[in-house]
Amino acid sequence: MKKLILTGLLLSNLLYANNSLLITQEQLKEQLIPSLTSSIVFEKFKPILAREGKIGETIKTYTKDGLETINQVIIPSYIVKNTTDAKEEYIVTKDKFEKRYTFLKKENKTWSFFKPIGEIKVVKIKNNNDFFILAPWGEKMIVKKE
Repeated sequence: MKKLILTGLLLSNLLYANNSLLITQEQLKEQLIPSLTSSIVFEKFKPILAREGKIGETIKTYTKDGLETINQVIIPSYIVKNTTDAKEEYIVTKDKFEKRYTFLKKENKTWSFFKPIGEIKVVKIKNNNDFFILAPWGEKMIVKKE
């Protein structure tokens, strides 16, 4: 059975979608659940690189726009590196990682390739203004219209 991972971008009618307020993960989930029930389902297929994180290790996530967020390993976790041009790195707890990825092969002494297992649901962004989501680790993360 495939694991369903609820992710998505925000709709224009979000109560919190403005530059002066943050939206928390709970507020986001509350507002996205109705839209996600009828949204398109995509299968995750692109392999990622991963390695075990070290407690206390700090990871800076860079996207094509620059520094996106900073997070620290505080419980057993993996460092995931996307196989995109930006090669974004981020932290996934060991429990979540083991539910979402299966081992493919070793890349080198540090990194291994893993295949994602699961699906994602996406909701298109229709908001014209940039705004922020408060990540579980307390960091503001921007949501922008492309």
